[in-house]
Amino acid sequence: MIPQSFIQELLGRVDIVDVVDRHVKLKRAGANYVACCPFHSEKTPSFTVSQTKQFYHCFGCGAHGTAVGFLMDYGGMGFVEAVKDLAQGAGLKVPEVRSEQARRRAEAGEDLYGVLLRTAQFYRSRLKDAPRAIAYLKQRGLSGEIAKRFGIGYAPGEWQNLAAAFGEYDSPMLVTAGLTKQNDEGKRYDVFRDRIVFPIVDVRGNVIGFGGRVLGDGEPKYLNSPETPVFEKGRELYGLYQARRAIREAGRAIVVEGYLDVVALAQHGVQYAVATLGTATTPLHVQKLLRQSDEIVFCFDGDAAGRRAAWRALENSLGQLTDGKQVRFLFLPEGEDPDTYVRKHGKAAFEKLLDRAVPLSRFLLDELGGRADLSTAEGRAKCVHEGRPLLRQMQVGALRMQLTRELAERCRLSPEEVEQLCGLTPAPGKTRAPEARPPRTPPPPLARMLLRLFVSSPALAEQLSREQRALLDLPEFAPVAELVDALRGSGTTTPAMLFEATRESQYAGLYQDVAGETLAGPADGESAQADLAGAFKKLEHDRVKKEFEQLTADGVRNERYQELSRRLAELKGAAESGARTPL
Repeated sequence: MIPQSFIQELLGRVDIVDVVDRHVKLKRAGANYVACCPFHSEKTPSFTVSQTKQFYHCFGCGAHGTAVGFLMDYGGMGFVEAVKDLAQGAGLKVPEVRSEQARRRAEAGEDLYGVLLRTAQFYRSRLKDAPRAIAYLKQRGLSGEIAKRFGIGYAPGEWQNLAAAFGEYDSPMLVTAGLTKQNDEGKRYDVFRDRIVFPIVDVRGNVIGFGGRVLGDGEPKYLNSPETPVFEKGRELYGLYQARRAIREAGRAIVVEGYLDVVALAQHGVQYAVATLGTATTPLHVQKLLRQSDEIVFCFDGDAAGRRAAWRALENSLGQLTDGKQVRFLFLPEGEDPDTYVRKHGKAAFEKLLDRAVPLSRFLLDELGGRADLSTAEGRAKCVHEGRPLLRQMQVGALRMQLTRELAERCRLSPEEVEQLCGLTPAPGKTRAPEARPPRTPPPPLARMLLRLFVSSPALAEQLSREQRALLDLPEFAPVAELVDALRGSGTTTPAMLFEATRESQYAGLYQDVAGETLAGPADGESAQADLAGAFKKLEHDRVKKEFEQLTADGVRNERYQELSRRLAELKGAAESGARTPL
């Protein structure tokens, strides 16, 4: 866990304009910077970045966030990855709270990046002196330009090639990086020999491992780096670093099975393909890709092995799907893979196949139906039984509802019966009271005004008196009260810091929406303070007036009544004297 105090310090050091401009070219427009939004297609710039407030907002699609959020949404990073990336650029070390074992792994990782980068450069330099490797790449239709883009290299056939790249060939770091091994006699040797080498790069551009394709008939045909402190196969995707922009522009990502499939597709203009790294698709793979686009197409061979791989991908996608996101499956003709198909038929033909890919819903229902005899009661019961764990993985939403309805039709049941059999709703007599949820109604105008003030100028929260804070103890002002409590004593000074301080709040989305409303407004401290004072006078006026009217209706004329009458007159007098009090 990264301390919140460090997040605040980090956001105080980085400039979101620099962070965004490295990926999306910004132009100054008054006090802010603008560009065409990287999160949706548009011709007129509506993506705005505020240097003063340190956050971005798109007036077209509503995307918004901080420098951390931008790297997560645009770069497909997780929260910790994004923080580390920013910290590295700012010259800060992330003070994570972690175990001694995790600390040692992280320290080793810092050194491994340098070792792996030097190794990638070494393999790349050896490619130009390897005519067999060059001939093989040309035979596969790959140009020098595409080889350079993916950093493709060659590991010579000798047993200790890396001795030429590292002064200490016996360094344990080479073993930790998965580059060398030791035989029974204690002698070191290279893992990759006489292979085309494909560097595996993470979303920050660091080399984290390698895949090697043998030249000739050796086994195994493909060899991958082992898992290391910086390389976890279940998290990484080959080619994602190079494909990120193309994935956003195409609005979809293709997942294929091999390195050469990714590279061959890119060679022919299909640049939004990635590959898993010798392992089945994992939920983390799907999660990472759905941050980049709304659609994933899994492309597999049409044989039994390909369909098994597709089914595993389906199972690991279900829990990540939300309404508006989709997963589809493309099964290529027998004997074809993406590499061979695109070389024979070209980009247009391949993309036509993509457009006809099977939706996840149809693949799931057809596969379940094919495993049972739906003409019998037993077969239909089996179909529901096998569908149960799949439906239970899915998030509640329109897609699960429709799948439930279609499964019910195929199995001659009602949707309600399938929901009950699959445990999607409580059984009769076992209903529970719904969990408390934050109010869905929009906050009243005065509450929203206060939110705009605190989001634009977080330091205002420190100025509230105890009496003013007490005025917020009403249900409709709950988002304001929670925001004030989060800000007081936190040192938060910009909207960006506020976003990160309230990332886990039930009202985080509301705060970010309000921030978008304030983006065009200049930061004026004196006006903000006057508006805040006016807002609280209005809030007090409404509270006093309500209690006074209640006592009047009840016929009560006690000391409290007199006190309220005097205070009401004072508040009205302040408004009439010209104070900024929106009564």
